[in-house]
Amino acid sequence: MSTEPAKYRAPALDKGLDILELLARQAQPMSMGAISQGIGRSRGEIFRMLQVLEERGYLTRDGEGDYVLTNRLFMLGMQQPHVQSISEAALPVMRRLSDAIYQPCHLVAPSGDQIVVIAQMDVPSDLGLVVRPGHRRPLTHSSSGLVLFAFQQPEVQARWLDMLDASEVPFERAPFLAAAAQARNDGYAMQPSEAVVGVVDLTAPILQRGSATYTVTVPFIARRPELVGPHAALQALCAATAEISAALP
Repeated sequence: MSTEPAKYRAPALDKGLDILELLARQAQPMSMGAISQGIGRSRGEIFRMLQVLEERGYLTRDGEGDYVLTNRLFMLGMQQPHVQSISEAALPVMRRLSDAIYQPCHLVAPSGDQIVVIAQMDVPSDLGLVVRPGHRRPLTHSSSGLVLFAFQQPEVQARWLDMLDASEVPFERAPFLAAAAQARNDGYAMQPSEAVVGVVDLTAPILQRGSATYTVTVPFIARRPELVGPHAALQALCAATAEISAALP
């Protein structure tokens, strides 16, 4: 494969993509000055691009006038045929799962060194932790990411590890690999949430041709009185992901 730089470039497109990628990595809105510094371009270079991205609905501004991504890119991604296919297969099963275990659940896909929630199902009661579509977390700091990694072929895992090692998000490789091996052996992951104290994440893979393409996670909250315990919920979750896997091409 040639390592020569591309002959043809589209500077305006490069600027637009740099802006979108920068804002996607930030948890907070950014001013024009911060964006300018973040992508190494002058305010004059990005002024019109910010205007266009805002006019096209990819950016909006908060009360301070700072820029933030809208969900337009996410919604475009959701229109892809393979995403529509998994949603059609998974959502009815997820509905039955949530009804049966009195807990919400969400559908997760890999996205580079992160995971992204692409669908969720509310709990049928007034108590539960709902994780909204579009939510992202580092792959190495979520049970969903752990299970996605665990159920890949060795050559894919090697590529993912190279990517994760190069990521800005620190992680401890040995414990991560040990936990992934355990998850693959068990067929699921059951571990305390890294995001919310008191929540236990239950995660099982959706498999296509032997590899995990998605996961379903239940952010389990203990209730009083207990309606369905975590182990019974985990059993129901594994049955649900097996059903979804069987329905996919």
